[in-house]
Amino acid sequence: MVFAVTNLETINDASAERFARILGDLYPDGAWVARGAFERRPFSGRAALQQALVETVRAASPEQWLALIAARAKAQADARTAGGGMPWDAALEARYHEEFRFPFVLAARDPRGRPVTADEYRAALRRRLDNYPDYELHENLRNLHREAQIALGHVLGDEPGLGNLVWDWAEQLAEFSEPGYAERGELTVTYLTDAHRACARRLAGWMRDECGFDSVEIDAVGNVVGVYHGSDPDERRLLTGSHYDTVRNGGKYDGRLGILAPMACVRELHRHGRRLPFGFEVIGFAEEEGQRYNAVFLGSGALVGDFDPLWLEQKDTDGITMREAIEHAGHAVPDIATLRRDPSRYLGFVELHIEQGPVLDELDLPLGIVTSISGSVRFVGEIIGLACHAGTTPMDRRRDAAAAAAELTLYVERRGRAAPGLVATVGMLEVPSGSINVVPGRCKFSLDIRATTDETRDACAADVRRQLQQICERRGLHFRIEETMRAAAAPSAPVWRQRWERAVESLGVPIFHMPSGAGHDAMKMHEVMPQAMLFQRGLNAGISHNPLESITNDDTELATRAFLTLLEQLAAEPQEDRR
Repeated sequence: MVFAVTNLETINDASAERFARILGDLYPDGAWVARGAFERRPFSGRAALQQALVETVRAASPEQWLALIAARAKAQADARTAGGGMPWDAALEARYHEEFRFPFVLAARDPRGRPVTADEYRAALRRRLDNYPDYELHENLRNLHREAQIALGHVLGDEPGLGNLVWDWAEQLAEFSEPGYAERGELTVTYLTDAHRACARRLAGWMRDECGFDSVEIDAVGNVVGVYHGSDPDERRLLTGSHYDTVRNGGKYDGRLGILAPMACVRELHRHGRRLPFGFEVIGFAEEEGQRYNAVFLGSGALVGDFDPLWLEQKDTDGITMREAIEHAGHAVPDIATLRRDPSRYLGFVELHIEQGPVLDELDLPLGIVTSISGSVRFVGEIIGLACHAGTTPMDRRRDAAAAAAELTLYVERRGRAAPGLVATVGMLEVPSGSINVVPGRCKFSLDIRATTDETRDACAADVRRQLQQICERRGLHFRIEETMRAAAAPSAPVWRQRWERAVESLGVPIFHMPSGAGHDAMKMHEVMPQAMLFQRGLNAGISHNPLESITNDDTELATRAFLTLLEQLAAEPQEDRR
């Protein structure tokens, strides 16, 4: 489909008939979508118009959704017949249709805006056959919205230049991965490995050579620090950043998005010869994930004076101590203590991050404003009963540790649903030396509780412990439980959250507030300065810590533009308000 190029002013001023002519083909046989969006004029920008189209579809009936999906599938098939469309797999598509009772739809262009290849098409089709019907219905609609989003960009002559830049940087950074993973095409970058140090050098080079930072260094803990000076040398700095290490076989955007997007902002400012009245410091934190050593937030922790010297003697699986790894990387261990920042020299800390969850994807929203990073507490425990013969021990005389753990798990699930902003998970269950014909005498378990407030978290933990005791007393069992980690909740500073709100609103994107259930470097910075986070939608139901983690160039354009707008709006504030 070829779309005539126009502009937003023309669209806003168009009659209903002309509006439908311009935009009626964004969705196949979907002129009604354009007519519904017409009622929401005027549009402040492309994102606002796109959102109006999305919300029109969301408000429609399931029958209308299925008609859109069928029309798109037919258009794809017609294009293939004409020889100009994507390759397809008739057997898999038939299986999909039989499974879900509607046809398979995949956007003809990938999240970067490039044509989808035959292999990518088949891989998506095979993977999505394992989903459930409600999810697949939404996924087909999401692909329709993605097609419309790309087409709308063509109509408006609007390409996501910043989104493409950040995307390309992320791809290039993902070239570095550790042996044993790289050969399988998997991304793994843990603290101070060769791949990790290569990432640091690449980030530092981009900051210095492509973005125009005034100073760039890799500090004693491995953080990549870039500073873009403000016009007022006495003004405090705004601090931002995220981590560039990954989990094993992880995704390309967790953490890294929050480094690359502000780098792109500095590049824009530098290209236009623009100086902010305050300094801007962007940090690629060396470590957040705790994969190589049993320690987390090494990078951001060093900045707040929370680097424990005892960590230096920890060993990785190869017997290399953290001290040895730091020294091998050419860093001086004594210098880590000098990295602590003086909070009085900073305005605050802001962080952009991929959501790592399904909420924004389900709501068809590109951005979300974080209200609080959840506080968390973790436990490991064991229930002790009596191992005995599964055939000869009557049901009323058993002391089954696994059954008790199962009962506890169901309670944890119910309790986690009982309060807003609370989640509770039993992630590991293990019956040591378990056998098919033996009543379990022991069962080990883990417990992870997170909430937007410490009070909610602690109340849940206390209830779970009481329930564990009651279960064991009733069943004649014993238990042991040990707390292994505790982190305080980090609510966003209201004034900084409001700045994110204004930046997002200026793009025509709905303001949506949400908590963060995952931990972030912003949690550490929260200990010494005000902080606030912005989430960007992830694809594939927001999956993260997984190779399927993905974002679109258009969403990334919006997130980067929101960041740049926050900087510009902050610069326009009176100096006393910034302080």
